[in-house]
Amino acid sequence: MIEYIHEPTDLQCGQAVLAMVTGRSVDEIVAMLGNDRETTLREMKDTFRKLGVGISDERIPVTEKSQLPEICLLSLETPRCWHWSLYAYGTFYDPEHGVMDDFPVSARRYYWELTLQ
Repeated sequence: MIEYIHEPTDLQCGQAVLAMVTGRSVDEIVAMLGNDRETTLREMKDTFRKLGVGISDERIPVTEKSQLPEICLLSLETPRCWHWSLYAYGTFYDPEHGVMDDFPVSARRYYWELTLQ
């Protein structure tokens, strides 16, 4: 079960996604990363793996919710910026926009499948 976390700042969507998936606080993730700003794909992958969450190597483009695996990291081109988000068990847990039934407004969308241990 995912517990929703709203991003503490506009630049902490990655930290919020990592926290939601791993059950840690955003502060713990920030301390682990040594970064309270935008996260890179490398930081996301390394942190997931360090904390026992599998993440696929391949970035897969997606247009519809039905194409998503059970749980995955999303990279979305929103009107404002590129943005990390989370899809899990039929629900979108977006650090900026809240808990949603469909994608936040986004022009391009990609995902990496996550595997929980």
